[in-house]
Amino acid sequence: MERLATLYIDKESHKFSAAHYTIFSASERERLHGHNYSVSAMIVAPMGENGFAADYNVYKRRIKALCDELDEYMVLPAHSPYQTVEEDGDHYRVSFNGEEMRFLSCDTLLLPISNATVEEFAHYLLGRMLEASAGEAIAEIQLCVASGPGQKGCASWSMMEDAIA
Repeated sequence: MERLATLYIDKESHKFSAAHYTIFSASERERLHGHNYSVSAMIVAPMGENGFAADYNVYKRRIKALCDELDEYMVLPAHSPYQTVEEDGDHYRVSFNGEEMRFLSCDTLLLPISNATVEEFAHYLLGRMLEASAGEAIAEIQLCVASGPGQKGCASWSMMEDAIA
């Protein structure tokens, strides 16, 4: 019988700062603001003969790299049904409910998400983690993004669910 182990990675260095606004409806959104987000992960992997399931350092480096990619940017959702984003020279021009906002392209990340929420960030980062971990013996990953103490969103992947689909 295969033995599985669960690794929890929740390091203070796994964080990113980003500006965003959450869109609630076709006519309502938050004001532009920012958070210091933190990222944590739970990884389930088979125990090896050497007594450990996975190298913590590999996953710590991956999480840190993912955080670094998002750090100190304005984050815009590319797939929002309520706003449009167009490239306009060295700016992104965003239209929402009759408002027009412009953001420098060099300071902005246009992500393949529908809203700038912790839940969407968790799914986005989980997908990136799975890409980086392709071919590795992992049974399950849960990745969480917190926007402050006591408030986080998580996304999960399981080899079992993937095998059924």
